[in-house]
Amino acid sequence: MTVRVTRTFDLDVPPEDVWAFLSDPAERAGAISVVEDYETTADGTDWHVKLPIPVVNRTVTVHTSEVERDPPTHVKFVGRSPAFTVTGEHDISEHEGGSRVVNTFVVEGRFPGVERFFRGNLDDELDRLERRLREATAD
Repeated sequence: MTVRVTRTFDLDVPPEDVWAFLSDPAERAGAISVVEDYETTADGTDWHVKLPIPVVNRTVTVHTSEVERDPPTHVKFVGRSPAFTVTGEHDISEHEGGSRVVNTFVVEGRFPGVERFFRGNLDDELDRLERRLREATAD
């Protein structure tokens, strides 16, 4: 089963400010509650994720790489791990003097409980991303 969530939010800052946040691995890692640590690699970012589910009782490394990048308006990435694959996209456009951000995430679990976790928590993770983005771009 696949979990898919799309969320749109509007911000009172230019697209370049949104892009600066979304293109910074430290900012993105800080916005995701299950990321314990991360490291940049020559070909992407390794996210060290701790999922609170019984089958995955350790930290899982999710190797993430960008597959499409068009600054400051679009980025698509794919993260792969033994437990799941996640595909994410951020589309940023000018909107009413600020920015509109359309976020789409698709998660395909490989272990029991992974999809249930994301189905129950992906909305909260996007709320957290939006809050962190608003905080980081506030004047």
